[in-house]
Amino acid sequence: MKFTELKGYLLAAIAAAAYGTNPAFAIPLYEQGMNPNSVLLFRYMMGVPLLAIVMAARRVTFSLSKEEVGLTAILGVLMALSSLALFESYKYMNSGIASTLLFVYPIMVAVMMIFFFHEKFKLTVALCLLIMSGGLALLMKPPGGESLSSFGCLLVMVSALTYALYIVFVNVSKVVKGIPTTKLLFYVLLWGCAVYLAMIPMGHELTLPATGNGWINLTALAIIPTVLSLACTTRAIQLIGSTPTAILGALEPVSAVILSVTVLGQAITTRDLLGGLLILLATTIVIADKSVDHLILHVRKMFPRHHR
Repeated sequence: MKFTELKGYLLAAIAAAAYGTNPAFAIPLYEQGMNPNSVLLFRYMMGVPLLAIVMAARRVTFSLSKEEVGLTAILGVLMALSSLALFESYKYMNSGIASTLLFVYPIMVAVMMIFFFHEKFKLTVALCLLIMSGGLALLMKPPGGESLSSFGCLLVMVSALTYALYIVFVNVSKVVKGIPTTKLLFYVLLWGCAVYLAMIPMGHELTLPATGNGWINLTALAIIPTVLSLACTTRAIQLIGSTPTAILGALEPVSAVILSVTVLGQAITTRDLLGGLLILLATTIVIADKSVDHLILHVRKMFPRHHR
């Protein structure tokens, strides 16, 4: 395996783990009376100056061509809508289940790349998506056995679709690939802020944290699941492609389970362990896809078809 590929897989895993912290920081803010639009507005606004500082330190220019302005605007709107739909879903269903349901997006990414961009269909991709789906099904369970909210599920599907479109867009656009990662994220977050500001006159009133801890949670949201996660995701797509990055994103529910056990003191069940192991197996297959492909071909040669 090349070093660039290994780096890409590592960045994708870090991105997933970082994104898994979203509910841990967002839910306490809801309990203080903040609404999802306000949480996301402050999350994005606090991320913008952090990226600006990094750009200045690296001497990355802030200028964009007309084409880049349009493309970053599209990406910013997609990311903003994805975040808003997911954070809104937390009001209608368990945040852990919502975060787990979100990971239907790797399947969406794989289908888009195969049918619209003629990416070669691989048996390893189909195998790992199947295994990953089984793992997510085990992790996805209502805490009290109640039925899932239909509207909550719809919001998560909207979030998954817009995020899948974002990932595919970053992967297939040559112009976007030419934009430095920090610069791309700076404008993605900036356009996202514009979306959330536009939502305020439409009935999403601006709310503030009630305590100092609320501002700490907002700062953590801006740094960990926003700047860190999106930066690692964007760079991973550039190094290993959209489909492997999306599938490795399924590590996010695993990180959420680990966080709930180590930080929140929640119990872990055999079902959780099996679900986590299946997802880890699926991501391992993605990383070792060439070796697995060779193994599958070897097995198929051992059992040749006999034509009559």
